[in-house]
Amino acid sequence: MPDLARGELALVLHTHMPYVEGYGTWPFGEEWLWEAIATSYLPLLDVLDEGGPVTLSVTPVLADQLEALRDDESAAARFLAFLRDVRAQTHALDVAGLREGGEHVLADEVERAGGDYVRAGERFEALGHDVLGPLLARTAWTSAATHAVLPLCATDGGVRLQVQTGIEAFRRRAGGADWAGGFWLPECAHASWLDPLLEEAGVHATCVDLTDVLGLGSAAQGVPLRSPAGPVLVPVDRVTVELAWSDRGYPAHRHYRDYHHHTVHHHRPWGNDGTPYRHEAALGLAREHAGDFVARTLERLDACRAELGRPALLVCALDTELLGHWWYEGAEWLRAVLDEAAEQGLALAPLDDALARHEPAWAPPDLPGTTWGTPRTLATWSGPPVADLAWAARDAELRVVGAGARANALSVRELLLAQSSDWAFMVSRDLAAPYGRERAADHTAAAVDALELDCPAGRVRNVAPYASPSTLLVP
Repeated sequence: MPDLARGELALVLHTHMPYVEGYGTWPFGEEWLWEAIATSYLPLLDVLDEGGPVTLSVTPVLADQLEALRDDESAAARFLAFLRDVRAQTHALDVAGLREGGEHVLADEVERAGGDYVRAGERFEALGHDVLGPLLARTAWTSAATHAVLPLCATDGGVRLQVQTGIEAFRRRAGGADWAGGFWLPECAHASWLDPLLEEAGVHATCVDLTDVLGLGSAAQGVPLRSPAGPVLVPVDRVTVELAWSDRGYPAHRHYRDYHHHTVHHHRPWGNDGTPYRHEAALGLAREHAGDFVARTLERLDACRAELGRPALLVCALDTELLGHWWYEGAEWLRAVLDEAAEQGLALAPLDDALARHEPAWAPPDLPGTTWGTPRTLATWSGPPVADLAWAARDAELRVVGAGARANALSVRELLLAQSSDWAFMVSRDLAAPYGRERAADHTAAAVDALELDCPAGRVRNVAPYASPSTLLVP
């Protein structure tokens, strides 16, 4: 049995995809969503079906898209066509090209990997095209409506719109199920001035990255902090996170599949060391790394307890898309972690449950603003390469919020889309930067046009269906 006196670990998976359904095709646009469903979300459901105390957050904007996929036959048809036509053809083309070049081992691997998409299609059909329902059934935390970096919002009304819309979406979709107040801050972007607004909305706990404040490896990372305004700020433990998510973490091992080295049609039959990828060996390695992860976590818990004089609560927070998409073997690693935790006696708990057992310390009143970006500041979303995007979004927010009761539903939804953190991230990291700029500019302009031209209330596909202009009004 796990020994709670040694402390405990909360595994938090943050599940997010910007609104791309219906917005562009390969190499940008909705294929990102189709890939994430096929390679991350469906495999994750298989792991979660086996049980395990994983804390799952699903962003409202991802749920918006999965809802459309469930309810719109044309969206479901496009997803299945991607799996059964596009992916089947691209795998077949690469297999033929590799065999023609005498690369039979690589061709065999591409052929094997093509089966992933076949199984994804079968699983999708078995679920009745409903990926959202099973995910939400396992989801405890919600987030801001469209994953806005909240400290960059210009007004309290803008923050309320993002936060309360996200919470309302969770409650409506959960069918009245209890929400314990867990709220994922997009990009872990926190500033103390947000705390009263979070408390007002019913947020009781959120994760923050205090690595640069408390120090990497500090035992204080294992102690929740209560904000003077109310919400509990739960530090993410970078020492634990970076075992699985860093340049030197497990996914970088030479025997795992190389995400960056690909064929003509973007398939990946090589390992990180440049040799042909060996799937079964890689799965065995994932299980070894799971055992190592659990053992190291226990060592860290023991060290924290010795320094703190109390059991620690360590939070390992990861983007769900790391598992399966970026780290091909990641879902198998997670499955093995859950098994190894039981075998080695590591106490794993849902974060909400664990927080009930760990008395928070008081957060300092002058806690600096932080994110889990690189660096751990707002630079990724407001630095010189993207400052124009940040200012444009703030200008649109001031106009829409300033309109108050005159704001219409279309201007509100376009503003929410303009505020998405993903557009600036794409530009700052030079990942589909033109697409990110185009999306940010289009939604900002549309928000202003909808307001100034008094466009009728409309549904921007399925974006933020529970958003209400009344949220902008001062309580």
